[in-house]
Amino acid sequence: MPHSLPSAVLFACTMNCVRSVMAAGILRWMHGTRIYVDSVGVRAGEPDGFAIAVMDEIGIDISKHRSKTFDDLEDDSFDLVVSLSPEAQHKAVEITRTVACDVEYWRTFDATIVEGSREQRLDAYRQVRDELRAKIKERFPPVPWGRL
Repeated sequence: MPHSLPSAVLFACTMNCVRSVMAAGILRWMHGTRIYVDSVGVRAGEPDGFAIAVMDEIGIDISKHRSKTFDDLEDDSFDLVVSLSPEAQHKAVEITRTVACDVEYWRTFDATIVEGSREQRLDAYRQVRDELRAKIKERFPPVPWGRL
């Protein structure tokens, strides 16, 4: 059953430097300003060069992203929180006790745990990016610009 598009979506993961940043970048790229999009982590992390590289491959620049936590949010009026890690899911459920919004848990692989050559690690990040892109396209289907 198709969902209607929410007006504000928050993606959450553990460190806010790979999965949630990728997801937010993809949704912004797909829907522009039609949906307000933000991302957070349970803890703040450092910019991730592999995430920046694989997003750049599909024309999405996340290099200026600065990691933030749930506590750093200035606005908590989201229609939907999509958590991408178990830690983020726990935190999302916790905050929605006081804020009325939906929470969805998308179990998403943590590419930062992959070891090996640069190419093997990039492949893991590409897999996460492509999985997120497919889920986002399905959950937030593109709407023809002429019709709202």
